[in-house]
Amino acid sequence: MITEIAQIVEEACARAENVFGRGIWTHHITQVVKNGRRLAEMFDADAEIVEIAALLHDYASIKDEALYKEHHIHSGIEAEKLLRRFGYPQERIEAVKECIAAHRGSVPGERGSIEAECLASADGMAHIQQVPALLALALVRRDVDEGVEWVRTKLQRSWNKLHPEVQAMMKEKYEAALMTLTTVEEPEPSR
Repeated sequence: MITEIAQIVEEACARAENVFGRGIWTHHITQVVKNGRRLAEMFDADAEIVEIAALLHDYASIKDEALYKEHHIHSGIEAEKLLRRFGYPQERIEAVKECIAAHRGSVPGERGSIEAECLASADGMAHIQQVPALLALALVRRDVDEGVEWVRTKLQRSWNKLHPEVQAMMKEKYEAALMTLTTVEEPEPSR
């Protein structure tokens, strides 16, 4: 089932209608899945719930850009439809939906399970690990300064949603990522 879900999401990422481009699969979703597996093991979470949620956490906005603003809600709805087709148990569907609903750093809310904590942290880690992909996305619609500021803000939200133990793991990469986002400084006047 997970292989089939991955294929469905990858195909959605490859469609021309996907405004994020194929890179959301190659540079984000697959990274979130990898991080989620690692964190599920680290925190003794239900690895299957985390992996399914990682595959589907952005699915609605990939299918339809208009759903981006509330993709944490719409992706859960899409996940439920898809998982029901596979005959997945309803209580496990609810666990996946809870993870998806709580994954965003820009939307306040509680993470009521370790699986939700794993997904939010896996997503935040991926943003920190994939700064070039964020810059590519940001600079399509913004000038350089606006794009850099958008990425910096995204990274700060991502950092803030990381579990404290994950922050300790990611501290060096986070600081390096922020250092790459320095804006052009005025040269010192010559004496």
